[in-house]
Amino acid sequence: MTGPGVDRRSALFASVAAGAGLAFPLAAMPARAAGTAARGAGSCTTPPSAVARTQYGPVRGYVADHVFTFKGVPYGDDTGGENRWLPAKPPKRWTEPRNTLAYGANCPQTLHPFRAAEHTFLQQWTDGFLGEDMLKLNIWTPSLSGKRPVMVYFHGGGFSFGSSYELASHDGAQMARNHDVVQVSINHRLNVLGFLDLAELGGAPYAESVNVSMTDCVAALRWVQENIANFGGDPATIMIYGQSGGGSKVTTLLGMPGAKGMIQRAAVQSGGGGALPTAEQSRDFSRRLRRELGVTDIAALQKADWNTLFTTGSKVAAEINGPGSPMGGPSTTPRVGWGPTLDGKVIDVRSFSEVAPAISRDVPVLIGNVSEEGMGFGSNPSEAEWRADLTKKMGAAKADALIAAMKQAHPEKAIRTLSYGVQGLAGRNRVQQMVKLKHDQGGAPVYQYLFQWQSPQLDGVAGAWHTADLAFCFDNAARCDQATGNTPDAQRLAKTMSTAWANFARTGNPSQPGLAWTPTDPVRCQTMVFDSTCRMVDDPEGAARRILLA
Repeated sequence: MTGPGVDRRSALFASVAAGAGLAFPLAAMPARAAGTAARGAGSCTTPPSAVARTQYGPVRGYVADHVFTFKGVPYGDDTGGENRWLPAKPPKRWTEPRNTLAYGANCPQTLHPFRAAEHTFLQQWTDGFLGEDMLKLNIWTPSLSGKRPVMVYFHGGGFSFGSSYELASHDGAQMARNHDVVQVSINHRLNVLGFLDLAELGGAPYAESVNVSMTDCVAALRWVQENIANFGGDPATIMIYGQSGGGSKVTTLLGMPGAKGMIQRAAVQSGGGGALPTAEQSRDFSRRLRRELGVTDIAALQKADWNTLFTTGSKVAAEINGPGSPMGGPSTTPRVGWGPTLDGKVIDVRSFSEVAPAISRDVPVLIGNVSEEGMGFGSNPSEAEWRADLTKKMGAAKADALIAAMKQAHPEKAIRTLSYGVQGLAGRNRVQQMVKLKHDQGGAPVYQYLFQWQSPQLDGVAGAWHTADLAFCFDNAARCDQATGNTPDAQRLAKTMSTAWANFARTGNPSQPGLAWTPTDPVRCQTMVFDSTCRMVDDPEGAARRILLA
Protein backbone atom coordinates (compact mmCIF):
# COMPACT_ATOMS: atom_id res chain seq x y z
CA MET A 1 0.00 0.00 0.00
CA THR A 2 1.62 3.17 -1.09
CA GLY A 3 1.19 6.88 -0.55
CA PRO A 4 -1.20 9.18 -2.36
CA GLY A 5 1.11 9.79 -5.27
CA VAL A 6 2.22 13.29 -4.30
CA ASP A 7 5.54 14.28 -5.86
CA ARG A 8 8.26 15.69 -3.60
CA ARG A 9 11.21 17.85 -4.48
CA SER A 10 14.83 17.83 -3.47
CA ALA A 11 15.99 20.65 -1.20
CA LEU A 12 19.00 21.97 0.67
CA PHE A 13 19.06 21.24 4.36
CA ALA A 14 20.39 23.05 7.41
CA SER A 15 20.88 21.91 10.98
CA VAL A 16 19.36 23.97 13.75
CA ALA A 17 20.99 23.88 17.16
CA ALA A 18 18.69 23.16 20.08
CA GLY A 19 18.42 25.88 22.71
CA ALA A 20 19.57 25.23 26.24
CA GLY A 21 16.27 26.39 27.75
CA LEU A 22 15.47 28.59 30.70
CA ALA A 23 16.16 27.49 34.23
CA PHE A 24 13.18 26.56 36.39
CA PRO A 25 14.42 24.50 39.36
CA LEU A 26 12.37 21.39 40.05
CA ALA A 27 12.32 22.33 43.73
CA ALA A 28 10.13 25.32 42.84
CA MET A 29 7.34 23.14 41.46
CA PRO A 30 4.08 23.34 43.45
CA ALA A 31 3.21 19.86 44.72
CA ARG A 32 -0.29 19.94 43.18
CA ALA A 33 0.86 21.11 39.78
CA ALA A 34 3.38 18.32 39.39
CA GLY A 35 0.47 16.03 38.60
CA THR A 36 -2.29 18.00 36.92
CA ALA A 37 -2.86 21.22 35.05
CA ALA A 38 -4.30 24.17 36.96
CA ARG A 39 -7.99 24.50 36.11
CA GLY A 40 -7.97 28.25 36.64
CA ALA A 41 -5.17 28.85 34.12
CA GLY A 42 -5.58 30.19 30.59
CA SER A 43 -6.04 27.95 27.60
CA CYS A 44 -2.27 27.81 27.00
CA THR A 45 0.34 28.39 29.69
CA THR A 46 4.03 27.70 30.33
CA PRO A 47 4.03 27.17 34.09
CA PRO A 48 7.05 25.97 36.08
CA SER A 49 4.87 23.01 37.01
CA ALA A 50 5.08 21.62 33.46
CA VAL A 51 8.44 19.99 34.19
CA ALA A 52 9.11 16.25 34.07
CA ARG A 53 12.25 14.31 34.87
CA THR A 54 13.97 12.08 32.35
CA GLN A 55 17.09 10.00 32.93
CA TYR A 56 19.10 12.57 30.95
CA GLY A 57 17.73 15.72 32.57
CA PRO A 58 14.48 17.58 33.29
CA VAL A 59 12.29 18.85 30.43
CA ARG A 60 9.83 21.71 30.48
CA GLY A 61 6.73 21.72 28.30
CA TYR A 62 3.52 23.70 28.20
CA VAL A 63 -0.11 23.17 29.17
CA ALA A 64 -2.83 23.71 26.56
CA ASP A 65 -6.46 23.13 27.52
CA HIS A 66 -5.38 20.89 30.40
CA VAL A 67 -2.97 18.76 28.36
CA PHE A 68 0.75 18.73 29.15
CA THR A 69 2.71 18.89 25.91
CA PHE A 70 6.43 18.22 25.42
CA LYS A 71 7.86 18.51 21.89
CA GLY A 72 11.35 17.73 20.67
CA VAL A 73 12.43 15.66 23.69
CA PRO A 74 15.81 14.02 22.89
CA TYR A 75 15.97 10.25 23.03
CA GLY A 76 19.31 10.12 21.22
CA ASP A 77 22.29 12.27 20.34
CA ASP A 78 22.95 14.13 17.08
CA THR A 79 23.37 11.56 14.27
CA GLY A 80 25.42 13.83 12.01
CA GLY A 81 29.13 13.82 11.19
CA GLU A 82 31.06 11.01 12.81
CA ASN A 83 27.82 9.59 14.24
CA ARG A 84 26.35 8.87 10.80
CA TRP A 85 25.27 5.24 10.44
CA LEU A 86 26.29 4.36 14.01
CA PRO A 87 23.70 3.09 16.52
CA ALA A 88 21.94 5.90 18.35
CA LYS A 89 23.99 7.27 21.22
CA PRO A 90 22.30 8.52 24.41
CA PRO A 91 21.56 12.25 24.55
CA LYS A 92 24.14 14.41 26.29
CA ARG A 93 22.96 15.03 29.84
CA TRP A 94 21.75 18.38 31.11
CA THR A 95 20.85 19.70 34.56
CA GLU A 96 18.52 22.69 34.26
CA PRO A 97 15.04 22.16 32.77
CA ARG A 98 15.31 22.05 28.99
CA ASN A 99 12.58 23.84 27.05
CA THR A 100 10.80 21.20 24.94
CA LEU A 101 8.21 23.49 23.41
CA ALA A 102 8.57 22.95 19.66
CA TYR A 103 9.03 20.04 17.30
CA GLY A 104 12.58 19.02 16.44
CA ALA A 105 14.29 18.51 13.11
CA ASN A 106 13.05 16.02 10.54
CA CYS A 107 15.46 13.65 8.85
CA PRO A 108 16.82 15.11 5.59
CA GLN A 109 14.45 14.12 2.78
CA THR A 110 12.81 15.32 -0.40
CA LEU A 111 10.03 17.69 0.47
CA HIS A 112 6.36 18.11 -0.37
CA PRO A 113 6.21 20.44 -3.40
CA PHE A 114 2.97 22.23 -2.47
CA ARG A 115 2.01 21.93 -6.15
CA ALA A 116 -0.69 19.33 -5.44
CA ALA A 117 -3.10 21.85 -3.95
CA GLU A 118 -5.84 19.34 -3.19
CA HIS A 119 -3.59 17.01 -1.19
CA THR A 120 -2.02 19.92 0.61
CA PHE A 121 -5.47 21.19 1.55
CA LEU A 122 -6.85 17.82 2.67
CA GLN A 123 -3.79 16.75 4.66
CA GLN A 124 -2.74 20.18 5.99
CA TRP A 125 0.90 19.40 5.28
CA THR A 126 3.82 20.81 7.30
CA ASP A 127 7.42 20.11 6.34
CA GLY A 128 9.07 21.65 9.39
CA PHE A 129 12.84 21.90 9.20
CA LEU A 130 15.52 19.35 8.39
CA GLY A 131 18.71 18.24 10.11
CA GLU A 132 20.59 15.22 11.40
CA ASP A 133 19.95 16.00 15.06
CA MET A 134 16.52 14.42 14.69
CA LEU A 135 16.27 11.74 17.41
CA LYS A 136 13.43 13.50 19.20
CA LEU A 137 10.00 12.48 20.42
CA ASN A 138 6.81 14.30 21.39
CA ILE A 139 4.52 13.60 24.34
CA TRP A 140 0.96 14.63 25.20
CA THR A 141 -0.44 13.65 28.61
CA PRO A 142 -3.35 14.76 30.81
CA SER A 143 -1.18 14.49 33.95
CA LEU A 144 2.39 13.90 35.02
CA SER A 145 1.25 11.36 37.59
CA GLY A 146 -0.79 8.20 37.22
CA LYS A 147 -0.47 5.05 35.14
CA ARG A 148 -2.06 5.41 31.71
CA PRO A 149 -1.72 3.34 28.55
CA VAL A 150 0.91 4.71 26.19
CA MET A 151 0.26 5.03 22.45
CA VAL A 152 3.43 5.37 20.36
CA TYR A 153 2.85 6.43 16.74
CA PHE A 154 5.27 5.82 13.85
CA HIS A 155 4.82 8.13 10.87
CA GLY A 156 4.40 7.12 7.23
CA GLY A 157 6.36 8.05 4.13
CA GLY A 158 7.71 4.61 3.43
CA PHE A 159 11.14 4.43 5.02
CA SER A 160 12.33 7.41 3.01
CA PHE A 161 10.44 10.55 4.06
CA GLY A 162 7.82 11.87 6.46
CA SER A 163 7.85 13.05 10.05
CA SER A 164 6.00 12.88 13.34
CA TYR A 165 4.29 16.22 12.65
CA GLU A 166 4.05 16.27 8.86
CA LEU A 167 0.26 15.93 8.89
CA ALA A 168 -2.13 17.89 11.09
CA SER A 169 -3.81 14.61 12.00
CA HIS A 170 -0.72 13.47 13.96
CA ASP A 171 -1.34 15.90 16.83
CA GLY A 172 -1.86 13.89 20.02
CA ALA A 173 -3.54 16.40 22.31
CA GLN A 174 -7.09 15.16 21.73
CA MET A 175 -6.17 11.58 22.59
CA ALA A 176 -4.69 12.70 25.89
CA ARG A 177 -7.54 15.10 26.59
CA ASN A 178 -10.50 12.88 25.68
CA HIS A 179 -9.22 9.35 26.25
CA ASP A 180 -6.89 9.53 29.27
CA VAL A 181 -3.86 8.10 27.46
CA VAL A 182 -0.27 9.25 27.00
CA GLN A 183 0.36 9.92 23.32
CA VAL A 184 3.89 9.75 21.85
CA SER A 185 5.31 10.26 18.35
CA ILE A 186 8.90 10.06 17.14
CA ASN A 187 11.33 11.15 14.46
CA HIS A 188 14.18 8.88 13.37
CA ARG A 189 16.68 8.35 10.57
CA LEU A 190 15.34 7.58 7.11
CA ASN A 191 16.49 6.82 3.54
CA VAL A 192 20.26 6.71 2.95
CA LEU A 193 20.96 7.86 6.52
CA GLY A 194 18.93 5.01 7.98
CA PHE A 195 19.66 2.10 5.63
CA LEU A 196 23.16 1.70 4.21
CA ASP A 197 25.40 -1.30 4.91
CA LEU A 198 28.85 0.05 5.76
CA ALA A 199 30.12 -2.85 7.85
CA GLU A 200 32.45 -3.89 5.03
CA LEU A 201 33.97 -0.41 4.94
CA GLY A 202 33.86 0.60 8.61
CA GLY A 203 34.08 -2.69 10.46
CA ALA A 204 32.29 -3.83 13.63
CA PRO A 205 31.04 -0.39 14.78
CA TYR A 206 28.91 -0.28 11.61
CA ALA A 207 27.52 -3.81 11.89
CA GLU A 208 23.97 -2.45 12.31
CA SER A 209 24.24 0.42 9.82
CA VAL A 210 22.00 -1.32 7.29
CA ASN A 211 19.11 -1.18 9.80
CA VAL A 212 20.01 1.81 11.95
CA SER A 213 16.67 3.48 11.18
CA MET A 214 14.88 0.59 12.87
CA THR A 215 17.31 0.48 15.80
CA ASP A 216 16.46 4.18 16.28
CA CYS A 217 12.81 3.10 16.67
CA VAL A 218 13.87 0.52 19.26
CA ALA A 219 15.90 3.18 21.09
CA ALA A 220 12.81 5.39 21.20
CA LEU A 221 10.72 2.55 22.64
CA ARG A 222 13.42 1.91 25.23
CA TRP A 223 13.34 5.59 26.19
CA VAL A 224 9.57 5.38 26.55
CA GLN A 225 9.80 2.27 28.69
CA GLU A 226 12.41 3.87 30.97
CA ASN A 227 10.95 7.39 31.25
CA ILE A 228 7.24 7.48 30.50
CA ALA A 229 6.20 6.87 34.12
CA ASN A 230 7.36 10.45 34.81
CA PHE A 231 4.77 11.63 32.28
CA GLY A 232 1.85 9.69 33.75
CA GLY A 233 2.28 6.65 31.53
CA ASP A 234 2.42 2.93 32.27
CA PRO A 235 5.64 1.43 30.83
CA ALA A 236 4.02 -2.00 30.94
CA THR A 237 1.13 -0.96 28.67
CA ILE A 238 2.60 0.29 25.40
CA MET A 239 0.77 0.20 22.08
CA ILE A 240 2.65 0.90 18.87
CA TYR A 241 0.85 1.90 15.70
CA GLY A 242 1.62 3.42 12.35
CA GLN A 243 0.12 4.21 8.96
CA SER A 244 1.53 3.35 5.50
CA GLY A 245 5.31 3.14 5.98
CA GLY A 246 4.60 3.49 9.69
CA GLY A 247 2.56 0.29 9.49
CA SER A 248 5.58 -1.43 7.98
CA LYS A 249 7.71 -0.09 10.83
CA VAL A 250 5.22 -1.65 13.24
CA THR A 251 5.31 -5.08 11.61
CA THR A 252 9.12 -4.90 11.46
CA LEU A 253 9.33 -4.01 15.17
CA LEU A 254 7.03 -6.92 16.03
CA GLY A 255 9.71 -9.25 14.65
CA MET A 256 12.81 -7.55 16.08
CA PRO A 257 14.54 -9.27 19.02
CA GLY A 258 15.65 -5.86 20.28
CA ALA A 259 12.02 -4.75 20.75
CA LYS A 260 10.86 -7.91 22.53
CA GLY A 261 8.92 -7.17 25.70
CA MET A 262 8.45 -3.46 24.95
CA ILE A 263 5.24 -3.85 22.92
CA GLN A 264 1.90 -4.93 24.41
CA ARG A 265 -0.42 -4.03 21.49
CA ALA A 266 0.07 -3.08 17.86
CA ALA A 267 -2.01 -1.56 15.04
CA VAL A 268 -1.06 -1.68 11.35
CA GLN A 269 -2.81 0.91 9.16
CA SER A 270 -2.58 0.82 5.34
CA GLY A 271 0.86 -0.77 5.39
CA GLY A 272 2.86 -3.62 6.83
CA GLY A 273 5.02 -6.53 5.81
CA GLY A 274 7.46 -6.31 2.94
CA ALA A 275 9.84 -8.55 1.02
CA LEU A 276 13.05 -7.50 2.75
CA PRO A 277 16.32 -7.93 0.85
CA THR A 278 19.04 -10.21 2.20
CA ALA A 279 22.26 -8.98 3.77
CA GLU A 280 24.17 -9.90 0.63
CA GLN A 281 21.79 -7.95 -1.60
CA SER A 282 22.12 -4.83 0.54
CA ARG A 283 25.89 -5.27 0.74
CA ASP A 284 26.07 -5.39 -3.06
CA PHE A 285 23.89 -2.26 -3.28
CA SER A 286 26.26 -0.45 -0.91
CA ARG A 287 29.31 -1.46 -2.94
CA ARG A 288 27.74 -0.19 -6.16
CA LEU A 289 26.71 3.07 -4.50
CA ARG A 290 30.22 3.65 -3.18
CA ARG A 291 31.71 2.90 -6.59
CA GLU A 292 29.30 5.35 -8.20
CA LEU A 293 30.33 8.00 -5.67
CA GLY A 294 34.03 7.16 -5.91
CA VAL A 295 34.25 7.03 -2.10
CA THR A 296 36.54 4.58 -0.32
CA ASP A 297 36.43 5.57 3.36
CA ILE A 298 33.85 6.21 6.06
CA ALA A 299 35.06 9.72 6.87
CA ALA A 300 34.34 10.91 3.33
CA LEU A 301 30.82 9.47 3.44
CA GLN A 302 30.17 11.12 6.80
CA LYS A 303 31.11 14.49 5.33
CA ALA A 304 29.23 13.99 2.06
CA ASP A 305 26.24 16.12 1.10
CA TRP A 306 23.02 14.30 1.92
CA ASN A 307 21.37 15.08 -1.41
CA THR A 308 24.31 13.62 -3.33
CA LEU A 309 24.15 10.43 -1.27
CA PHE A 310 20.38 10.14 -1.62
CA THR A 311 20.15 10.94 -5.33
CA THR A 312 22.99 8.61 -6.26
CA GLY A 313 21.67 5.84 -4.05
CA SER A 314 18.17 6.14 -5.52
CA LYS A 315 19.62 5.91 -9.03
CA VAL A 316 21.63 2.78 -8.18
CA ALA A 317 18.65 1.17 -6.44
CA ALA A 318 16.42 1.81 -9.46
CA GLU A 319 18.98 0.16 -11.74
CA ILE A 320 19.07 -2.92 -9.50
CA ASN A 321 15.35 -3.18 -8.71
CA GLY A 322 13.74 -2.40 -12.03
CA PRO A 323 10.06 -1.30 -12.23
CA GLY A 324 7.75 -1.71 -9.25
CA SER A 325 4.37 -3.39 -8.96
CA PRO A 326 1.95 -2.26 -11.71
CA MET A 327 -0.84 -2.04 -9.14
CA GLY A 328 1.22 0.11 -6.79
CA GLY A 329 1.15 -2.43 -3.97
CA PRO A 330 4.03 -3.85 -1.96
CA SER A 331 6.57 -5.80 -3.99
CA THR A 332 6.74 -9.55 -3.48
CA THR A 333 10.33 -9.51 -4.74
CA PRO A 334 13.05 -8.14 -2.42
CA ARG A 335 14.07 -4.62 -3.40
CA VAL A 336 17.24 -2.92 -2.20
CA GLY A 337 17.50 0.68 -1.12
CA TRP A 338 15.70 2.64 1.56
CA GLY A 339 14.18 0.02 3.81
CA PRO A 340 15.03 -2.72 6.32
CA THR A 341 17.29 -5.65 5.50
CA LEU A 342 17.06 -9.26 6.65
CA ASP A 343 20.53 -9.15 8.21
CA GLY A 344 20.02 -12.16 10.50
CA LYS A 345 20.78 -10.20 13.66
CA VAL A 346 18.84 -6.96 14.07
CA ILE A 347 16.11 -8.36 11.80
CA ASP A 348 15.91 -12.11 11.40
CA VAL A 349 12.40 -12.67 9.95
CA ARG A 350 10.29 -11.15 7.19
CA SER A 351 7.64 -10.17 9.69
CA PHE A 352 4.05 -10.30 8.39
CA SER A 353 5.37 -11.05 4.92
CA GLU A 354 6.42 -14.67 5.41
CA VAL A 355 5.59 -15.25 9.09
CA ALA A 356 3.90 -13.80 12.12
CA PRO A 357 6.96 -13.58 14.39
CA ALA A 358 7.07 -15.88 17.41
CA ILE A 359 8.43 -13.18 19.71
CA SER A 360 5.18 -11.19 19.40
CA ARG A 361 2.83 -14.16 19.50
CA ASP A 362 1.07 -12.82 22.59
CA VAL A 363 0.65 -9.25 21.28
CA PRO A 364 -2.89 -8.45 20.04
CA VAL A 365 -2.77 -6.84 16.60
CA LEU A 366 -5.26 -4.62 14.76
CA ILE A 367 -4.93 -4.45 10.96
CA GLY A 368 -6.84 -2.51 8.32
CA ASN A 369 -6.89 0.01 5.52
CA VAL A 370 -8.99 2.65 3.73
CA SER A 371 -11.23 2.20 0.73
CA GLU A 372 -9.67 4.73 -1.70
CA GLU A 373 -5.98 4.05 -1.08
CA GLY A 374 -5.11 5.07 -4.64
CA MET A 375 -6.60 8.57 -4.52
CA GLY A 376 -4.57 11.00 -6.62
CA PHE A 377 -6.67 14.08 -7.14
CA GLY A 378 -5.03 14.82 -10.47
CA SER A 379 -6.45 11.56 -11.83
CA ASN A 380 -9.96 11.92 -13.22
CA PRO A 381 -10.50 9.17 -15.81
CA SER A 382 -13.65 8.55 -17.76
CA GLU A 383 -15.02 5.02 -17.50
CA ALA A 384 -13.50 4.17 -20.88
CA GLU A 385 -10.10 5.50 -19.83
CA TRP A 386 -10.25 3.61 -16.54
CA ARG A 387 -11.24 0.40 -18.32
CA ALA A 388 -8.38 0.79 -20.80
CA ASP A 389 -5.87 1.32 -18.00
CA LEU A 390 -7.06 -1.74 -16.06
CA THR A 391 -7.12 -3.83 -19.24
CA LYS A 392 -3.48 -3.00 -19.83
CA LYS A 393 -2.61 -4.09 -16.30
CA MET A 394 -4.77 -7.19 -15.87
CA GLY A 395 -6.45 -8.14 -19.11
CA ALA A 396 -9.89 -7.30 -20.50
CA ALA A 397 -11.94 -10.02 -18.78
CA LYS A 398 -10.60 -9.25 -15.34
CA ALA A 399 -10.92 -5.49 -15.87
CA ASP A 400 -14.54 -5.83 -16.97
CA ALA A 401 -15.40 -8.06 -14.02
CA LEU A 402 -13.73 -5.72 -11.54
CA ILE A 403 -15.45 -2.59 -12.83
CA ALA A 404 -18.84 -4.34 -12.82
CA ALA A 405 -18.36 -5.57 -9.25
CA MET A 406 -17.22 -2.17 -7.98
CA LYS A 407 -20.10 -0.32 -9.67
CA GLN A 408 -22.60 -2.83 -8.28
CA ALA A 409 -21.22 -2.51 -4.75
CA HIS A 410 -21.11 1.30 -4.81
CA PRO A 411 -23.48 2.81 -7.42
CA GLU A 412 -23.34 6.06 -5.43
CA LYS A 413 -19.65 6.62 -6.19
CA ALA A 414 -18.31 8.49 -9.20
CA ILE A 415 -16.11 6.63 -11.67
CA ARG A 416 -13.25 8.81 -10.50
CA THR A 417 -13.74 7.66 -6.90
CA LEU A 418 -14.16 4.01 -7.90
CA SER A 419 -10.87 4.17 -9.80
CA TYR A 420 -9.12 5.25 -6.60
CA GLY A 421 -10.57 2.19 -4.89
CA VAL A 422 -8.69 -0.45 -6.90
CA GLN A 423 -5.61 0.07 -4.77
CA GLY A 424 -7.85 -0.08 -1.71
CA LEU A 425 -8.98 -3.54 -2.82
CA ALA A 426 -5.36 -4.59 -3.29
CA GLY A 427 -4.81 -3.32 0.23
CA ARG A 428 -7.71 -5.45 1.47
CA ASN A 429 -6.01 -8.52 0.00
CA ARG A 430 -2.80 -7.61 1.79
CA VAL A 431 -4.73 -7.20 5.04
CA GLN A 432 -6.16 -10.71 4.64
CA GLN A 433 -2.66 -12.15 4.15
CA MET A 434 -1.43 -10.54 7.37
CA VAL A 435 -4.58 -11.54 9.26
CA LYS A 436 -4.07 -15.17 8.25
CA LEU A 437 -0.45 -15.18 9.42
CA LYS A 438 -1.43 -13.75 12.81
CA HIS A 439 -4.56 -15.90 13.22
CA ASP A 440 -2.83 -19.15 12.30
CA GLN A 441 -0.20 -18.48 14.94
CA GLY A 442 -2.79 -19.35 17.59
CA GLY A 443 -1.72 -16.61 20.00
CA ALA A 444 -3.25 -13.24 20.82
CA PRO A 445 -6.26 -12.17 18.74
CA VAL A 446 -6.14 -10.16 15.54
CA TYR A 447 -8.79 -7.54 14.72
CA GLN A 448 -9.58 -6.15 11.29
CA TYR A 449 -11.08 -2.87 10.06
CA LEU A 450 -12.01 -1.02 6.87
CA PHE A 451 -12.30 2.77 6.89
CA GLN A 452 -14.66 3.88 4.13
CA TRP A 453 -16.18 7.17 5.34
CA GLN A 454 -16.44 9.47 2.35
CA SER A 455 -15.24 13.02 2.94
CA PRO A 456 -17.68 15.71 1.74
CA GLN A 457 -14.79 17.99 0.78
CA LEU A 458 -13.92 18.86 -2.84
CA ASP A 459 -17.29 17.65 -4.16
CA GLY A 460 -17.02 14.34 -2.31
CA VAL A 461 -14.98 12.56 -4.98
CA ALA A 462 -11.78 11.93 -2.99
CA GLY A 463 -13.42 9.20 -0.90
CA ALA A 464 -11.42 7.73 1.98
CA TRP A 465 -7.92 8.48 0.75
CA HIS A 466 -4.59 7.14 2.00
CA THR A 467 -4.12 8.81 5.46
CA ALA A 468 -7.82 9.83 5.75
CA ASP A 469 -8.31 7.53 8.76
CA LEU A 470 -5.68 9.37 10.84
CA ALA A 471 -7.88 12.38 11.58
CA PHE A 472 -10.37 9.97 13.13
CA CYS A 473 -8.21 7.55 15.10
CA PHE A 474 -6.43 10.61 16.59
CA ASP A 475 -9.82 12.24 17.40
CA ASN A 476 -8.89 15.24 15.27
CA ALA A 477 -12.05 15.90 13.25
CA ALA A 478 -11.95 19.55 14.32
CA ARG A 479 -8.22 20.11 13.87
CA CYS A 480 -8.41 18.45 10.45
CA ASP A 481 -11.53 20.28 9.34
CA GLN A 482 -10.09 20.82 5.85
CA ALA A 483 -10.31 17.04 5.42
CA THR A 484 -13.37 16.23 7.49
CA GLY A 485 -15.48 19.37 7.24
CA ASN A 486 -15.83 18.91 11.02
CA THR A 487 -19.43 17.90 10.37
CA PRO A 488 -21.51 16.28 13.12
CA ASP A 489 -21.10 13.01 11.20
CA ALA A 490 -17.31 13.38 11.23
CA GLN A 491 -17.32 14.28 14.92
CA ARG A 492 -19.31 11.17 15.80
CA LEU A 493 -17.04 8.92 13.76
CA ALA A 494 -13.89 10.45 15.27
CA LYS A 495 -15.23 9.81 18.76
CA THR A 496 -16.06 6.20 17.88
CA MET A 497 -12.79 5.38 16.12
CA SER A 498 -10.49 7.11 18.62
CA THR A 499 -12.31 5.37 21.48
CA ALA A 500 -11.66 2.02 19.78
CA TRP A 501 -7.94 2.81 19.45
CA ALA A 502 -7.71 3.98 23.08
CA ASN A 503 -9.59 0.94 24.35
CA PHE A 504 -7.30 -1.32 22.35
CA ALA A 505 -4.28 0.41 23.89
CA ARG A 506 -5.75 -0.01 27.36
CA THR A 507 -7.07 -3.58 27.21
CA GLY A 508 -6.10 -5.23 23.93
CA ASN A 509 -9.77 -5.24 22.88
CA PRO A 510 -11.08 -2.34 20.72
CA SER A 511 -14.75 -2.89 21.60
CA GLN A 512 -16.81 -0.15 23.24
CA PRO A 513 -20.34 0.07 24.68
CA GLY A 514 -22.82 -0.41 21.87
CA LEU A 515 -20.17 -1.49 19.36
CA ALA A 516 -18.68 -4.92 19.95
CA TRP A 517 -15.64 -5.68 17.81
CA THR A 518 -14.95 -9.38 17.44
CA PRO A 519 -11.58 -10.87 16.44
CA THR A 520 -11.23 -11.83 12.80
CA ASP A 521 -10.27 -15.05 11.04
CA PRO A 522 -9.20 -15.77 7.45
CA VAL A 523 -12.48 -17.55 6.60
CA ARG A 524 -15.19 -15.09 7.68
CA CYS A 525 -12.91 -12.02 7.60
CA GLN A 526 -14.95 -10.30 10.33
CA THR A 527 -14.30 -6.59 9.88
CA MET A 528 -15.23 -3.39 11.66
CA VAL A 529 -16.40 -0.94 9.01
CA PHE A 530 -15.88 2.69 9.99
CA ASP A 531 -18.46 4.83 8.20
CA SER A 532 -21.41 7.05 9.07
CA THR A 533 -22.83 3.86 10.58
CA CYS A 534 -20.10 1.72 12.14
CA ARG A 535 -20.76 -2.01 12.05
CA MET A 536 -19.24 -5.48 11.89
CA VAL A 537 -19.34 -7.01 8.39
CA ASP A 538 -18.01 -10.32 7.12
CA ASP A 539 -15.52 -9.63 4.32
CA PRO A 540 -16.65 -6.20 3.09
CA GLU A 541 -15.75 -5.62 -0.57
CA GLY A 542 -14.94 -9.35 -0.73
CA ALA A 543 -16.44 -10.03 -4.17
CA ALA A 544 -14.44 -7.26 -5.79
CA ARG A 545 -11.15 -7.86 -3.95
CA ARG A 546 -11.18 -11.56 -4.88
CA ILE A 547 -11.29 -10.65 -8.58
CA LEU A 548 -7.78 -9.21 -8.13
CA LEU A 549 -6.65 -12.59 -6.79
CA ALA A 550 -8.07 -14.58 -9.69
